[in-house]
Amino acid sequence: MSWSFVARRLFCAAAETAASPASTSRWERLKNSKAGVWCRSLVSDYKEACREMVVGAWERPVKASVYVSLLGGAWACFYTKPDDSSFDATLVEYSNQLGLLSPWIRSGPSDGHIQSLVKLRNEGRLRHASLGLLSLVYHADYDPDTTLYEAQCSNLSVPWRELPQRVLDVGFAGRWWILDSKMKDFDVNEEEFKQLPEHMRTTLPPSVQEVERNERLHKESWLALKMEDEEKETNVVVKKEDSVSEESQIKSLEEEQTQA
Repeated sequence: MSWSFVARRLFCAAAETAASPASTSRWERLKNSKAGVWCRSLVSDYKEACREMVVGAWERPVKASVYVSLLGGAWACFYTKPDDSSFDATLVEYSNQLGLLSPWIRSGPSDGHIQSLVKLRNEGRLRHASLGLLSLVYHADYDPDTTLYEAQCSNLSVPWRELPQRVLDVGFAGRWWILDSKMKDFDVNEEEFKQLPEHMRTTLPPSVQEVERNERLHKESWLALKMEDEEKETNVVVKKEDSVSEESQIKSLEEEQTQA
């Protein structure tokens, strides 16, 4: 009896397997599972969000252009953000430029700022912090490799609220702004002109008329000299002098005759 029951169950299971539709395949079971339903809902949500974004941009082009400009500007700032290696390279370049000048013609603020940064760099006290769209360079109290207790203890580290007082430079849009501003007119020593009057310390750019006059005089200086005109002028002058001398002689003769 038991053998017949087992055989009947096996036969029914085989018949159900053979008669099962194609919808119970492995792909259908995976699609109808919880993970499949979640993935399908996620894709549909993203599809609906993209459709609404396109429709909204078409209906409000000004607002969409403003958003696109802001996103593009943020991406450009993030992509062109300078790092610590660029700061070191810029600092070394500016230090070499000042080193090529005599100490008598270097700008005092430029030289002092660069020398202080070079000293901090040699001591290992310069730090770099990335804030997404910009970078900061600040100074610390100790080198990170220092084994002093004050340098290694986290409780004695510099708090973040003191960071604004320690900032040395700001990197934004591919430039280090404070470093570039300090190097403006680095080859002009203001102390040389300290004893001059006030009106001689400041210089103004030339006007358009002065520039045109200087250019005209420069072009005329390359022209060849005209000797014929000068000879004619000298001949005219000599003739005038001769006529004046003759008139003076005639007057003197007339005066003598009247006296006689």
